[in-house]
Amino acid sequence: MVSIDVDFEVFKQLTVLRRSEEMTENEVIRQLLKLGRPTRESRPDAAEPEGIAWVTKGVSFPHGTEFRTQYKGQEYIGRVQNGALVVNGKRYSSPSAAAVAITGNAVNGWRFWECKLPDSSRWRLAASLRR
Repeated sequence: MVSIDVDFEVFKQLTVLRRSEEMTENEVIRQLLKLGRPTRESRPDAAEPEGIAWVTKGVSFPHGTEFRTQYKGQEYIGRVQNGALVVNGKRYSSPSAAAVAITGNAVNGWRFWECKLPDSSRWRLAASLRR
C-alpha cells in the first residue's frame, strides 16, 4: 500500500466529504478524481477482499488490524472485521465503547488499546494514530 502525506486542511476536507463513517478517505479521493470503483488489485485491502476498513474519529484501521490490552491481569484481543472493532464476538463503534465493555467504567479507548496494522509487526498505542 502506498501512503501520502496531506496537511490538516486537506485531511479535514476529506473527512467532511465522507458520506458515512464507513467511507474511507481513499474512496473520497477516488470519487473526486472520478475513478469509479477500484479493481481488486488497486484496493488497499486487496489481500482480504471482503474486508472493510473501520473508520472512527478520522482514523482508518484496515480490515484485519489487531487490537490488544491488559486489564486486571487478563489480556483482551480484538480485530477489525468488516467495518467494526470486534472483541469477544461483539462489534464496537469506538475504541472507548470496547474499553468500557471490558472495564465497566468510562475509559479513553485510544489510550487503552494497542493496535497492530496488517502490514506491520509493531504494536502501537491507538492514540498514536490520531492527528
